[in-house]
Amino acid sequence: MGSGHSALANWLVARQGGGEFLLRIEDTDAERNRPELIDNVLEMLQWLGLTWDGTPVKQSERGDLYADAAAKLVAGGAVYACDCTGELVQARNKEAGGKPGYDGFCRDRGLDPGPGRALRFRTPREGRTGWTDLVRGEISFANADIEDFVVVRGNGAPMFLLANAFDDADMGITHVIRGEDHVNSTPKYLLLLNALGMAAPQAFAHMPLLVNEGRKKLSKRRDDVSMADYRDRGYLPEAMVNYLALLGWGPADGVEVRPVAEIVEQYRLTDVNASPAFFDQKKLTFVNAEHIRALSVDAFIERCRPFLTHGEASVAALRSLAVEVQERVRTLAEVEPMIEFLVVDEPTVDEASWAKAITKGKAVAEMLDATIARLAALAPDDWVPAAIEPAVRAAAVDAGIVNAEGDPQLSKAQGPVRVAISGRTVGPPLWESLAVLGRDRTLGRLRATRTRVG
Repeated sequence: MGSGHSALANWLVARQGGGEFLLRIEDTDAERNRPELIDNVLEMLQWLGLTWDGTPVKQSERGDLYADAAAKLVAGGAVYACDCTGELVQARNKEAGGKPGYDGFCRDRGLDPGPGRALRFRTPREGRTGWTDLVRGEISFANADIEDFVVVRGNGAPMFLLANAFDDADMGITHVIRGEDHVNSTPKYLLLLNALGMAAPQAFAHMPLLVNEGRKKLSKRRDDVSMADYRDRGYLPEAMVNYLALLGWGPADGVEVRPVAEIVEQYRLTDVNASPAFFDQKKLTFVNAEHIRALSVDAFIERCRPFLTHGEASVAALRSLAVEVQERVRTLAEVEPMIEFLVVDEPTVDEASWAKAITKGKAVAEMLDATIARLAALAPDDWVPAAIEPAVRAAAVDAGIVNAEGDPQLSKAQGPVRVAISGRTVGPPLWESLAVLGRDRTLGRLRATRTRVG
């Protein structure tokens, strides 16, 4: 989710300014580089509609360029060789009572580069390194507080920072838009580019941290943050894009739910709030429901197809109640359970719904008897919502389910009927549901429920 948030900000700025949205796969760490993870990134970007320009660049195929950049740093004295292990550094820091991080032990040892020796950047001891951030304003770090960081590992592999800085300059990146967790590495990035004699990007923007309900940073180990999971649960990509854009940003006119094209026009990095942004699943679901309702009926049915488990039978059932269902679902995955009673021979009874409407209901047997009698009296040609509704209302009066004025209490009367025909207390409008289900099937299910009630 955090990667999607950053990618979206890049895409919005590129599309708004007529620029290019370039995709780079940063896979220099061979131990963590797995093809399936890269495939997932590409798949989710495509699902969101964040199409990129040109061919994706893979850092794993640019090793010679990074080696040349490292050689240039060595020749210019910007880096030095270091054979310290992490354990040795920790031991020295503990003995000296110093702060964590590299202590500069090899800075002036004059070691030659070679196998098993990392290359560390010779960070200046004086001055400051800073930039103007489009989200956070002026940021600067005292160089004395920046450790001599590793640029090339002891095995010769480039660190992410070297590859990242070099590629941004080499690819002509104008705007670096990324998460807040990269703020502390940005001065190192700028020092590297300066030592390489390469120009820094025009602008930096560090997006707000995404946090959960407890205001802790979103974690894939703890929180529901997988984009693929939301897709598979019936969230629309345009709704996800809409909601991700709202994390830390709001449109000037205050209208939050809107088409992606309008977000492209209105989005401004300078309007993004630097404070952590709360990832609110309830609001995401609300935004998704609004986008579902904005679909045409035909588009809604087509979007539902992957979630309909009974194939064309489900499609036909949905088509008969599409308008009513579309107004009630929040995700596409909620559609099949809502219409399944029209497809199957016998509905699957939700026990919680049965307990609520049948077991704990009052005058349930009387209501079922009265409903059966009233509906059975309707001729097949009269089996339409306009005739079904007054019949069920009259049944409620017959069963004594009325208010002080003697009018039927439909909120109580409809429950047993709905559970009898669908197995659930929630569904499309009852009169339309009974009409689509048909006279014979409706009466059969009501009688079966009456028998079970006893």
